[in-house]
Amino acid sequence: MIITKDNMRSEEDSISQLPDVLIHDILSHLSTKDAVRTSVLATRWRNLWQHVVGLDLKSRHFQNCSEFVSFTDRFFSYHKDSLISKVCLSICDNLIITPWIDLVTARGIQHLDIFFEIAYTLSLIPLSLYTCETLVRLRLAHVFLVNTEFVSLPCLKIMDLEVVRCPNEATLEKLISGSLALEDLKIFRYSVKVAKGLQVRSRTLKRIHLYTFYNVLIEAPLLQCLKTDVNLRNQFEIIHSGFLDKVDIFFYGVHHNDLGGRRLTRDILTAMSMVSDLFIRCSFWEEIIPYIFPDSKLQFCSLSRLTSQYIYLDLEMLLNLLQSCPKLESLNLLIGDASLVYRENREAKAMSSTVPPCLVSSLKFMELKSRIFVYEREMKLVKYFLENSTILEKLTISLRDDNSIKAKHVILGEILAMQRCSSTCQVLVL
Repeated sequence: MIITKDNMRSEEDSISQLPDVLIHDILSHLSTKDAVRTSVLATRWRNLWQHVVGLDLKSRHFQNCSEFVSFTDRFFSYHKDSLISKVCLSICDNLIITPWIDLVTARGIQHLDIFFEIAYTLSLIPLSLYTCETLVRLRLAHVFLVNTEFVSLPCLKIMDLEVVRCPNEATLEKLISGSLALEDLKIFRYSVKVAKGLQVRSRTLKRIHLYTFYNVLIEAPLLQCLKTDVNLRNQFEIIHSGFLDKVDIFFYGVHHNDLGGRRLTRDILTAMSMVSDLFIRCSFWEEIIPYIFPDSKLQFCSLSRLTSQYIYLDLEMLLNLLQSCPKLESLNLLIGDASLVYRENREAKAMSSTVPPCLVSSLKFMELKSRIFVYEREMKLVKYFLENSTILEKLTISLRDDNSIKAKHVILGEILAMQRCSSTCQVLVL
């Protein structure tokens, strides 16, 4: 098709013929900057962006902070008698935003996103936010939460708090428990004068992403997904219904010989044993696994997908873990550079004659991602899985880009020559 001026004019006219209410809805899905740009399309479009009852601005797009404040004030003044459904502000200066939040919380705000690009801002979140009856989605970053005795956010479903400061954990706890419809919670670091530990209690929470240096208690009976880093020097407890769809967890903070850290790791994994999809990272796996799985007492009976990241990977250690995953269908192994260091001082171990049940009855997909391909180690692992996986459908090996094409072809050729238990298994070297 040849595009001509007549074609363009016809297409432009067809858009311009849409009713204003529909154009306003289209513009509401754009940032304010892009919505303003549409004013040059035609005379009819000149002022249409001003009727969008939402604001999505970045202060760095203005020449200075005063212009940003002036534009924002004019917007709120223009819509002084209108409901405002969405406000997203990214601010790179130390502004007082209390009047703006007081205004939108009284105008039916549903989506509020306040992101300060500078740390340690002095901006306070006013009390009006804690009792906003229409708020559905909230994101706050680098702000100070003032203390409150009462929180009522009946419609809030999504809360995202990033590097917030508050007088104490009780402020955060009230914010969570006072959100009666809350389903998604993210807390990425917070600071208080005296840290005692955070208690996340909610009867509606389904998804939690938590990163904190302090003690944690999670009580969420409807929890489905959890992503968290666990400092094993602290306390961490989770209470839920038992079944989880997905868990992404990183253990850190203790030496591998620390008995308390081992016990806490075991207790946490026991509480998550009914998970379907598990991504687990731990810098001392080779010491933890023999302690946690001495006789396969801990069983992940519902686990279908496992992603595990290792600093050092030992095949016997991996098989010990897989003994506890009888229904595993997909296995993803991520191996870091430090494996080379650990391998030098390791003694060879006798291979167990017991093949994990999942290799015989359920494992269909396996992927190995290695930042540095240690030939003997990876080939031993690949050979074992090919020889013992009865129904394996696909084996993928992902190498770093600096591995030559020739080297990848050599590796692939040797793998294809290996004996396979599953005749239909497809092998890929990327």
